Amino acid sequence: MASALEDDEIDNDDYYSLLNVRREATQDELKAAYRRLCMIYHPDKHRDPDLKLQAEQLFNLVHQAYEVLSDPQARAIYDIYGKRGLDVEGWEVVERKRTPVEIREEYERLHKEREERRLQQRTNPKGLISVGIDATDLFDRYDEDYEDVVSGSYPQVEINKMHISQSIEAPLTTTDTAILSGSLSTQNGTGGGNINLALRRVTSAKGWGELEFGAGDTHGPLLGMKLFRNLTPRCFATAQCGLQFSSRGVRPGATTVLARHLDKNTMGYLQWRWGTQSSMNTSIVRDTKTSHFTFALQLGIPHCFVMTSYQYKFQDEDQTKIKGSIKSGFFGTMVEYGAERKISRHSVLGATVSVGVPHGVSLKIKLNRASQTYFFPIHLTDQLLPSAVFYATVGPLVFYLAIQRLVIRPYLHSQKEHKKHERAKVIDVTVPLQCLVKDSKLILTEATKSGLPGFYDACVGEEKCLKVLYQFRGVMHQVLSGDTEPLRIPKQSHRIDNDT
Repeated sequence: MASALEDDEIDNDDYYSLLNVRREATQDELKAAYRRLCMIYHPDKHRDPDLKLQAEQLFNLVHQAYEVLSDPQARAIYDIYGKRGLDVEGWEVVERKRTPVEIREEYERLHKEREERRLQQRTNPKGLISVGIDATDLFDRYDEDYEDVVSGSYPQVEINKMHISQSIEAPLTTTDTAILSGSLSTQNGTGGGNINLALRRVTSAKGWGELEFGAGDTHGPLLGMKLFRNLTPRCFATAQCGLQFSSRGVRPGATTVLARHLDKNTMGYLQWRWGTQSSMNTSIVRDTKTSHFTFALQLGIPHCFVMTSYQYKFQDEDQTKIKGSIKSGFFGTMVEYGAERKISRHSVLGATVSVGVPHGVSLKIKLNRASQTYFFPIHLTDQLLPSAVFYATVGPLVFYLAIQRLVIRPYLHSQKEHKKHERAKVIDVTVPLQCLVKDSKLILTEATKSGLPGFYDACVGEEKCLKVLYQFRGVMHQVLSGDTEPLRIPKQSHRIDNDT
């Protein structure tokens, strides 16, 4: 026994070799092999310290191999992807009643998401595309006030502003990260852009610091610094200062934020800002599984306001949310309401209606696709017109229902049909099967055909069959054989009757 422990070299990643069973072993064969090896490698059976340590290691490996192979779902993943497939985070929560094919599809999805998360963590790309649309001519037409405007002409809908911004992160070391960002903006025929570079260093587990350098044709060069620090397990603070250079001189600015966890789901914030628009702001944010509530109060120059908002989260697959808010201050009063819903795995579509004085009525449509945001603010009218409020509310809803019925549902249905077709696909094995023909005969024993040379198991755990179409003595023959059924060719019973 000692020599066996000293000389054995077993591949720890090959669970079938560890248990010394074939890949098609049944549960009874696995259980018998596991019990036999447990008796051999049990640490209590060895007195020598070195041999006892080796036996304990082998005992644990055998136990690990048996746990995987005795679980049909885990075994299906292991047979296809090996031990690395068992390391993917998330697949362990898959429903136990699913078939091996569904388990494999779930694994592939989780594996793809893990790779996407790795890429996101390395670069963390973020982007925003905003297109402002002026549609006031739809409701506030002025052709009666101006004789030179042709009556009955079509309303003018214009794009009056655009904004594009993008940022990426590049890890330099385990503690240092470079952040590159840029933006382009245009409004009413004029615009500009800027580019920023930030260097962030994690100084400890409690904080980090960041230096920012910027340049552009709209604001001029920028130098800034930002600090973050966890003061206590329930409290943190951020401080930011900067110098903005322009033709009018240097404009300094500073911002300080103090935040504290009031309870498990509630945060309180205090913010002080000094610069061209100095202000003090306090807010309370409560976020739970079913709702999100915010209350904010600001005193400053030139804006003072009070704001409250509430969002309800439906517990459905589409993660539907409805929200409403009211904001009132020196600038006027604004009421907003809207909803958002998940339309695909990585896309969320939302619409918000803004009604206020003196801002009028606006419709804001936002699409989040992974880390990219597409924003379309549509200004409908400068006045509070009931017709504008009605169309801003009903229009997006009707449009969404039409797209859902005419585009999204047919697309999802076609995807399901495509997956069904993929499952039922035919794999051509003419060449490997021809290599098994000897003296014009083909003989296959009673065993799974995935073990034949040139064959593989394309759908673990699913029913498979081998269809053979061959010619013998100038006559066509055809046979359909199950995965484990024996097969002998040629046979008279395989002959195809031309009269049928």
